[in-house]
Amino acid sequence: MASTELGDFLRARRAQRSPEDAGVHYSGRRKVPGLRREEVAVLAGVNVDYYTRLEQGRETRPSGQVLDALCRALDLDLDARAHLYRLAGVVWQSAPAPQTVSPELRQLMDTYSQSPAFVLNRILDILATNTLADALFSPFESADNLARMTFLDPAGRQFYARWDWTAQATVANLRSAVDPALPSLVAELSEGSAEFRALWETHQVRGKTREPKQLVHPAVGPLTLTYQAFDVRSAPGQQLIVYLAEPGSASADALSLLNSVPLRVRR
Repeated sequence: MASTELGDFLRARRAQRSPEDAGVHYSGRRKVPGLRREEVAVLAGVNVDYYTRLEQGRETRPSGQVLDALCRALDLDLDARAHLYRLAGVVWQSAPAPQTVSPELRQLMDTYSQSPAFVLNRILDILATNTLADALFSPFESADNLARMTFLDPAGRQFYARWDWTAQATVANLRSAVDPALPSLVAELSEGSAEFRALWETHQVRGKTREPKQLVHPAVGPLTLTYQAFDVRSAPGQQLIVYLAEPGSASADALSLLNSVPLRVRR
């Protein structure tokens, strides 16, 4: 019998799913741990022979609809669901990232007293900020989404010293996003910015780069900042971004001055 990673994964997770947890009724002794193939097929609403072929490696390209059904039948969490999709070679159309930031993460952000810290979702919405990030983004009318701030807020062209590069990187980052809210944001940006429309049509795709941020704040002047990005494991789709200045540099001195900048209402 042939074997694939997909089949091995399904077989292992089937063995770990108890009939009681799955709501399967049975009588007598069971010869296999967990669920039978027939039971998984019924729970997922697929043909038993088709499911058997998946486990045996004779079928390797299930549809997204079948994968969704198997995820429900096997009660897979987000990490296991994403892994199943990778094994099947199917792009996972994941749900929107949570729009709220946990109190624990906010508490962590507040410990970065010398660094601006903020949380983004997949389409660059700013979900939470610490005090220094509020001060850093104070030139913007609304610091709600990095793409809107770049293309639709007049402050963007003065704030980003390398505006052309920032604009290209922002669009390429959005191109790599998978989120149901993306089409609405793209429509808004396309209507409001000819530059965005032109860049979007290039179909460039790129995740976050490691390039330093060249910024100009009206209250403290030029800033050269590096950054670290951390995936928030408890909220898939969220990232914690922390900006850093070289210790002892003019940018570090400028960051310390930002503490005196009047703040907007925090998210």
